Amino acid sequence: MTQTPGDRSTSTADQSTATLDSYPANPELPIPSPRSLHDVCLEMKEKVDGFLAEDHTGKILQDVQVRVREAVGVIDEAFQRYEPQEISISYNGGKDCLVLLIIILACFAHRLSSTDKSSSSQTPNGTSGPIRSPKKFQAIYIVSPHPFSEIDDFVLSSSSEYQLDVTRYELGMKQGLGTYLADHPNIKAIFVGTRRTDPHGEKLTHFDPTDGGWPDFMRVHPVIDWHYAEIWAFIRHLKIPYCPLYDQGYTSLGGTKDTQPNPNLKKHDKDGVGFLPAYTLIGDDEERLGRDK
Repeated sequence: MTQTPGDRSTSTADQSTATLDSYPANPELPIPSPRSLHDVCLEMKEKVDGFLAEDHTGKILQDVQVRVREAVGVIDEAFQRYEPQEISISYNGGKDCLVLLIIILACFAHRLSSTDKSSSSQTPNGTSGPIRSPKKFQAIYIVSPHPFSEIDDFVLSSSSEYQLDVTRYELGMKQGLGTYLADHPNIKAIFVGTRRTDPHGEKLTHFDPTDGGWPDFMRVHPVIDWHYAEIWAFIRHLKIPYCPLYDQGYTSLGGTKDTQPNPNLKKHDKDGVGFLPAYTLIGDDEERLGRDK
């Protein structure tokens, strides 16, 4: 099922870049500036707090506000359990981890001192006041086999914009995580953008230790209960730039050998060429129709 565009003033063939449902097309990331992580976090906090303060009559944005508040609670708990040097995010440029990243940065703003001086006297697992601001937020990027250049480019540009210290591994998931923990022995927890409808996501909770036989760390899942349409409503309402592959009909991103545009987004105009943007899809059960596995 796809979403019916609210603005029909442009041709279907132009819909990948046109305004749909009154939202602008994918905004571009700004040219990287010498902003600090603290500045970035304050900007994301302003975006998220502003959204939560809005009075929405539409159900989808009301539901997203509930999801955001829930995610904030999970992230705040993670920051109470772990110091900044003990926590990371799994970031591959996809829509789910992008939403997660924005909310993490917004929450992190609450925990940073405006003077970048540590004023906390509590124990590592009980920190609740301002903390010393790191220069970047730690992230791990496990590269898919046969990666899209667009994904690599977006990870590079967005990590610069959001002040991420991304460690990139061209390894399998288990080996990559093991190598990351060996290279970063302080890491005790990793934020993951897995959702309930993802493979192996059905029984996950907000905090899950890794399974036996896997590298040992705490998986933190703040967006586990978000729906596909809610992810896109957040991205588009807050005007968050995203990977351009989503505007070409890709709804779930893997590698070039196992990922195609979603067949349910194929255009049916007189030319029948191209695909509608990913955000026009609604159903969770249709999200992975372009994936071979």
